[in-house]
Amino acid sequence: MNTFSSTLANTDFNFPSQRSVYQGKVRDMYQVGDQIISIVTDRISAFDVILPRTIPYKGQVLNQIAAFFLEKTQEIVPNWFESSPDPNVSIGKKAEPIRIEVVVRGYLTGHAWRLYHSGIKEICGVHLPDGMQKNQQFKSPIITPAIKSLAGHDEDISEYDLIHQNHIPKQDWDIIRSLALNLFDFGQKMAQDRGLILVDTKYEFGYYNDSIILIDEIHTPDSSRYFYESDYQEAFSAQRDPNQLSKEFVREWLILQGFTGKDGQKVPEMDDKIVHQISERYIELYEKITGKRFIKGDSNNINSRVENNILAYLDNRKA
Repeated sequence: MNTFSSTLANTDFNFPSQRSVYQGKVRDMYQVGDQIISIVTDRISAFDVILPRTIPYKGQVLNQIAAFFLEKTQEIVPNWFESSPDPNVSIGKKAEPIRIEVVVRGYLTGHAWRLYHSGIKEICGVHLPDGMQKNQQFKSPIITPAIKSLAGHDEDISEYDLIHQNHIPKQDWDIIRSLALNLFDFGQKMAQDRGLILVDTKYEFGYYNDSIILIDEIHTPDSSRYFYESDYQEAFSAQRDPNQLSKEFVREWLILQGFTGKDGQKVPEMDDKIVHQISERYIELYEKITGKRFIKGDSNNINSRVENNILAYLDNRKA
């Protein structure tokens, strides 16, 4: 396997008027003045663990897909996004995050299937019927929320407990629930137009000027799972996994190596072959879902490129 171009593993910038820095699993978030600068790195996580290898162009794919959908969905719900001055960077409004991951599922797969297959028929307060098969479509999409953890694993929770344990006021959750289902419906229709099935996804929201807005990424392969529509029915009838564009195959590879994110388990090292495959899948999804050709950003001294583009944006904003 050929040596890969450089990747964006970490950042350590100090911008004018910088107020804070937060490093997430994938994104480095800088608050500069009244704005948030989201730098999407090439780190990859699974089972809430950051894996040792970075994935070429992954950050660019995530950032550009998210920007594409944030622009497309502004009529459904206002969002934080304002500008993307670099392939790996989005800049926008600083909102107060609501620490709830709103997971919408249209099919029984992934984490939900693993729970169901183990005998758990109630997921986040949602009762699932007996006899369902892996990858089976639900009669209507379900919501399985999780409380976001600042470190470690997010915690599944029912909608009832979200409200009655005072994680969020009922009236706010009702708004978020409706917005999430509307966004998922939009995403499914857009995916169908591209020959894909949006299987499940997650959304995050925040408060901005006393209103609820959409924050973070949307409909990317890190936050969503896509099946190929042409393959789904045949695969489901044959009880095999349909071809998909998502991060799930990374989780499945890790499971085969004996890693599921439990304490004490050693994270397996990905070789060049699997890293290349992951990178190609991310690029493929970008082109498939947007209908645009993916143009690789300059990967020579990528940290300097990102920093210089952000500084140029900030200078122009002051002018």
